[in-house]
Amino acid sequence: MPWTLFNTDLIFLQCIPEGVTVLSRLVILEVFWNGRVAAAPGCHSVSTECTVASACQKAAFSSPRWLSFGAGQQCIDFERIRPDRLPLDQLATVKLTIRTLPELPAGAKYQCVWGSAPPTDAQVVDQGLRCPAPAIQHRPSIPPRTDHTLVPLAVRSSETNQDFVSRNFAFYDCSRHSTCGSCVRSAWACNWCVYENTCTHNSSACGGTVVSGENVSILQLLRQNPAQLSTHGAGFCPRFWRKEDELLAPDGAPTELSLSVRNLPVPHSGQTGFQCLVSIEGATMLVSARVVKDGTGIVVCESTVYRYQAMTSEYEAHLTLVWNRDHVVDSRSLTLYKCGVLGAHRGHADCSLCVTRPPRYRCSWCGGACNFAAECPAAARPLLSPHHEDQSLLASDKCPTPRIDMIYPLAGPVEGGTLVTIEGSNLGLREEDVHDNVFIGDVPCSVRDYHISVKIICRAAPAFRGLHAQDQQFPVRVTTPAGTTTSTVKYTYTNISVSGVWPAMGPVSGGTTLSVSGRFLNVGSEVTAFLDDLPCVVNKTQSSSQRLVCVTSGTVLPGTDGAGGGYPLQIRRLTVKLDDATRILNTPFTYTPDPTIVDIKPLRSTWDGGRMITVHGSHLNSIQSPRITVLYNEKVLNSSVCFVRSPALMECPSPTLNEETVLTLIEQNNRRRRRRRKAREQFSQERFARDSSYTFEEVVLDLGFIMDGVKSVHHLRKHFPDVRSHVTYVSNPVYLPFANGLKLYKGDTLVIEGEFLNAAADESDVRVSIGTSTCNMTSLASSQLLCSPPEDQPTPTDERGVTTPELLPLVVVHVGRYQRYPLGVLRYERDGGFFLSPEGIAGLAGGALFIVIASFIALGIYRRKSSQAERDYKLMQLQMDSLESHVRTECKQAFAELQTDMTDLTADLQASGVPLLGLRSYIMKVFFPGVSDHPILNEPRNLSGGRSNYDVAMLQLEQLIANKHFLVVLVDTLEAQKTFSIRDKVNVGSLLTVLLMGRMEYLTEILRLLLSRLIYATTANKNPHLMLRRTETVVEKILTNWFALTMYSYLKNESGNALFLLYKAIKHQVEKGPVDAVTHDARYCLSEERLLREQITHSPVTIHLLHDDPHYEKIPYQTTYSSVAAYSEEYEEKVQVKVLDCDTVTQVKGKILDAVYRNSAQSIRPSVHDLDLEWRHGRAGRVTLSDFDRTSVVQNGWCQMNTLQHYGVKDTAVMALLPRQSDSTYSSSNCTGPYSYANSGCPLTPPPSGPDVPRNAYHIVRPTDDSSNTSASIGRGDHNHGTHKAIPEIFLTRLLSTKGTIQQFVDDFFRTILSPNDCLPPPVKWLFDLLDSEAQANGINDPEVIHAWKSNCLPLRFWVNFIKNPDFVFDVYKSPTVEASLGVVAQTFNDSCSTTEHKLGKDSPSNKLLFAKDIPLYRNMVKNYYRDIASAQPISDQELGQLLHQMSASHLGQFNNLAALKELYIYISKYHLPILETLEADAYCRQLNLPHRLQSIYFIVESYSHSGPVSPLPPSQHITSPSHVFPPTFMTSSTQLASAHLATLPHVNPTSSPGVHSMQSMPHVTSSPHITCAAQPLVTACSPAHISSSSSTHAHLSALEMSPLHHLNPVSQQQEIIHQHHGSTSSSSQSHQTMPSNSSQLSEL
Repeated sequence: MPWTLFNTDLIFLQCIPEGVTVLSRLVILEVFWNGRVAAAPGCHSVSTECTVASACQKAAFSSPRWLSFGAGQQCIDFERIRPDRLPLDQLATVKLTIRTLPELPAGAKYQCVWGSAPPTDAQVVDQGLRCPAPAIQHRPSIPPRTDHTLVPLAVRSSETNQDFVSRNFAFYDCSRHSTCGSCVRSAWACNWCVYENTCTHNSSACGGTVVSGENVSILQLLRQNPAQLSTHGAGFCPRFWRKEDELLAPDGAPTELSLSVRNLPVPHSGQTGFQCLVSIEGATMLVSARVVKDGTGIVVCESTVYRYQAMTSEYEAHLTLVWNRDHVVDSRSLTLYKCGVLGAHRGHADCSLCVTRPPRYRCSWCGGACNFAAECPAAARPLLSPHHEDQSLLASDKCPTPRIDMIYPLAGPVEGGTLVTIEGSNLGLREEDVHDNVFIGDVPCSVRDYHISVKIICRAAPAFRGLHAQDQQFPVRVTTPAGTTTSTVKYTYTNISVSGVWPAMGPVSGGTTLSVSGRFLNVGSEVTAFLDDLPCVVNKTQSSSQRLVCVTSGTVLPGTDGAGGGYPLQIRRLTVKLDDATRILNTPFTYTPDPTIVDIKPLRSTWDGGRMITVHGSHLNSIQSPRITVLYNEKVLNSSVCFVRSPALMECPSPTLNEETVLTLIEQNNRRRRRRRKAREQFSQERFARDSSYTFEEVVLDLGFIMDGVKSVHHLRKHFPDVRSHVTYVSNPVYLPFANGLKLYKGDTLVIEGEFLNAAADESDVRVSIGTSTCNMTSLASSQLLCSPPEDQPTPTDERGVTTPELLPLVVVHVGRYQRYPLGVLRYERDGGFFLSPEGIAGLAGGALFIVIASFIALGIYRRKSSQAERDYKLMQLQMDSLESHVRTECKQAFAELQTDMTDLTADLQASGVPLLGLRSYIMKVFFPGVSDHPILNEPRNLSGGRSNYDVAMLQLEQLIANKHFLVVLVDTLEAQKTFSIRDKVNVGSLLTVLLMGRMEYLTEILRLLLSRLIYATTANKNPHLMLRRTETVVEKILTNWFALTMYSYLKNESGNALFLLYKAIKHQVEKGPVDAVTHDARYCLSEERLLREQITHSPVTIHLLHDDPHYEKIPYQTTYSSVAAYSEEYEEKVQVKVLDCDTVTQVKGKILDAVYRNSAQSIRPSVHDLDLEWRHGRAGRVTLSDFDRTSVVQNGWCQMNTLQHYGVKDTAVMALLPRQSDSTYSSSNCTGPYSYANSGCPLTPPPSGPDVPRNAYHIVRPTDDSSNTSASIGRGDHNHGTHKAIPEIFLTRLLSTKGTIQQFVDDFFRTILSPNDCLPPPVKWLFDLLDSEAQANGINDPEVIHAWKSNCLPLRFWVNFIKNPDFVFDVYKSPTVEASLGVVAQTFNDSCSTTEHKLGKDSPSNKLLFAKDIPLYRNMVKNYYRDIASAQPISDQELGQLLHQMSASHLGQFNNLAALKELYIYISKYHLPILETLEADAYCRQLNLPHRLQSIYFIVESYSHSGPVSPLPPSQHITSPSHVFPPTFMTSSTQLASAHLATLPHVNPTSSPGVHSMQSMPHVTSSPHITCAAQPLVTACSPAHISSSSSTHAHLSALEMSPLHHLNPVSQQQEIIHQHHGSTSSSSQSHQTMPSNSSQLSEL
């Protein structure tokens, strides 16, 4: 093929000979100049260079040396290689045919290069070269599981020493094949020696029959061994015949296997016969085999029993026939099967399923189970399939009566048409058995699909005409030749209705979510909706009984513009088809033209976003929730909700973007572009220089919108090219705060300084507030803002009306919707006269006269002092001066710390990730704090072998818990017991929540009922505001857990960041100063109890941590610590970590791990005790640092922990973290004793002690020695202040310093959780409304009581718990010092939620004094929060139900419900008699048969625990008697549990939910002759006489109206009955307002 020139940027010359392509990519100099060819290009064939002819050496020596462009010449390449493959151990000479091989100058020669072997000289022959194969030792080895390897064979010229032609050459090894088939079919010339059982290329080595390979040349066989032609190919290998026939063997029954073999070899003398190797589940069986002597090649494996453990119907084993022990004939599959599994459904034996199995299995029903026919004794009268080949065993017995296990759906329209699925067992042998024999009540249900014995799908006929106006329930009845069965669960015919549609219009492209209101819209099997003839796609997951959700489809409007224009299309009717029911709603919806975008402005925004962007267009009001998006390379970066003002106007706040993320995406895209274009070196250098100078000050991105199904607005640049749709993002403005937080205003214009103020804002985007008043904007420049304040000083508040601590108005700059910049307070100063009244003048004169008289009296007393007293006074004055100087130093230092710049800290915290705990761990920490091995964490055991009686009893208990009357009686009875402690109540509340968290609707209804009863009982107390203050009842713990479940999503997505920032800020501030590793006292702390009351001299030390050490392979460092990681392709070699020279070695390791793993969870970090810290010192080499070693200082029996100062580590020291080299680092320590480290996360293992080793250790402060009455500390600064001991109280200023540093984060967190917004969970609004309605219903009008209830619910029960225990939410370590500081914040929040003003004095605790000025501000925030929630729109039933349903789905499968039931039953068993008595005393509970069901559960568990049987239960008529409750009677262990007893207990089949089993999914149970258990709904209501009081707690339901959740109950509203309350519970115990200091008490809350 001729040369080809392509690519205008680079010159590529492509030489394409036959079968090979050589592509040379070289730079050609002076080839083109101004578009004309300067010199003819070509290829130097020997040197493989693409160049001009003048640059080719000896181009004219021979014609093939220079291949000219356009001359039609071809590149040099191999035409033929003979042979092109060789065995790995064979030597030969290879001939290379190269027709165009150029001549070489004198002294030059050609060489053959075989891969990495030394080059060998080639012999030039006619039309090519002759090359010897490389020596065997130079040939590469063949990889495992392959039979060959490829070696590049190249030809090299000694003139240029370059390879100019190359091709792969194969070396193969036939011995890699172990079977005849693979050997003969290989790609090489391999032969199979039958009697040697080997594969070889040399057939002469075979002593018997040889099967020649399919790739062996026929001509070669004719020349060498013509006899092998008769056995040529894989067809002559010994092999199985008819392998496609299924080979079956029953499990556990002796079976002979017959195998048909072709080309069966005959063993010679001295060779053993045939054997069958059967591999089953990893084990191999060796079975003798014999050859049938009839010449047919049949081999029979002797009769053997085959078994497998898997509970599957079939198992595929592997059978291999061998002879002479290891000579393989062939392999095939063997199918083992179990009749017991083939004839079973859901673990239960099924007669109908058994006898209808295919005849090849020979399964039969005998002895109440499905067995292999040959294993059934003749006396068992087996029941076989009518198609069974052994008809002599067919008996006249019939299968058992059918059983119904499950029916779904349980409701449908009265018009019928619902596909009802009935699952069970023994439901007939064929479809004819059940055809026309399925009824719903008396209404026929025609069979549409049938699965033998286990499932019937039938279509329900319409209900009788007289029933169309009302809802009716009927049982399902199935009749087969074996009998008739009736379900215990009833099917409901409902009369559905459609009442309205929202919204009433949407775009023609569709995508509008319609909410169709009505009644019973979630019943039936199939539902469709149409807008005229246009389908509206139904979303059944979001639909409910009263709402049907569907999404409109697109259409075309009448008019000329199609979907984009035209006239609105009025839909005439909405048609909802639910099975055979049809409901029509007239004129429900209007299709409008798709929205169009005409203009967007402004097109500049800051990274924080919030600037209002005005969008002009048309038909914008057809979209209910439009969103504006920001895109980069068509990838959506973020979006925000827009506000439609009119059909032609819409306002959208610019979305917030993460600057670092966007710049990283841009940099990655630029790198990809550079890689694609770096071929041209000059262009690449220019582009790199341009990119390196790019400062990323402005980033231009695309705009788009999300508007239902309108795709034309997704990317405006594509569909609206005439609209300017590029938004420019710039840096956020910087507003400088006032000096010292105060600015004086003297009547002129207020000037506010800053930077980049008008980069993405104008006067309309900026608003300045002074208190609650507005400062009128006059000018906005790049670095200055001018505005005119009001004439009079505004109120001393912020813009929200919250009083400022300085009692002056706060100046706040608002930019857009999201940015808020508080600058400081403003004080008005005006010139004016000074007036005094006559009374004031008289007062001043009197005061002056008193001062003069007092001065004379003091002077007289002083003169009378003796000289000794004067000397004592002077000495005291000197001491006071020294102390005053010391206090002044402390105050100055504290003030300097208060002015610490927070910018770096805030940036670091925002860059760090939030390591949230998973839902499972989060629930365990809240529900069961401190428990890590609870039984509910265990995986559910496999129930394939059947359930025990104990498990059946627990599932029955689960059904009882699903009855709210039983649950209420259970809670009331347990709480009435004197021995039922608070710990028991907390545990029971958590267990109940675990059991019901998969049904949040039911849990919420139970919470509402219990709360209503508790509120009713509390109204009789003198202090109703104390309700819910402590966790003293089960309902209070359930409320805590309910809040934890419903607020998890809000905590995860909204408020979690603020809480994590608060935790990180406190941790950062604590670790900025010295922290005692033993006592956990810290210099910077909010708690006085953890304050380090010593003057410690310390210095910061910057450590350079090495990355390049080979030991770091075991320590996975992150590279995010580099500040230029996003813009640089190379990272620094070392990481810098700031520590203190007074830190212990363990503290240093902890800070290093915090810096390296700052974005990782605590649980995946390496422990500080698994690492060693190595100091790379220039003179000493490498020194391993530890807390204790032989250099540790020991004084008076006290051992001081080693610090960096102890080792002499200076700033910029180089260190490395290494895996611990030995188990005991401190084996040679001078000190030992039990201690734990601050910031270490877990206590250290104490080193071994000895007789001469001190047992006491300290870090900073040494405890007081009784003998010397002295204390010591490291680095104390007492020498700077003489010999005077510092007063400990002067260090309390450090509390103020710490508080001022973290004040911003405390405010931000409180502001986040006390700001109601769209993300607030609806359950909070629902609960607060419930408290308001209950207070009104019970006559409580005191707003402080209601305020206290709400505070005790949400802030105290939820937020305070997580403030003090952030490790409940995040995967972090909480040191004692940080815990103490968080406790102060929690106490502050608790005080802020109280309406009572606390009088503070000098004796008040410091934790209350610290935030005393801030508490009024926070208290107002709480009041406003409660007020805003109360004024918010009520949560609809549909919204709450949908949310709770989604939560339920996310909670399923988190825990082992069976283990939770067993834990709960411990309490039920302990108080069994009182619970039974309370149930029996209630008439309605007796009507529901609840006492008997609990009695049955107790009966089964007790029989199981005693490992013995039980006597029959009393007849059901006795059980239902109101005056008799029979306790269980036990018999001897020799009797067995009668099946008639268990027949009275419904057995629950496993459903898809491992949690709660509903009564609707219960199978039908045939009643015994003595006991009948009527199926009841899960949730019903009691009449006023149905619930009676127990000994101490009245179990009456209060006179309550139905809650908003009444539609969530599984029964209809007609079954609900309003109840009257006749009693009240005892008053709640008194509690104090002060927060508990013990963390365990707070965890209980």
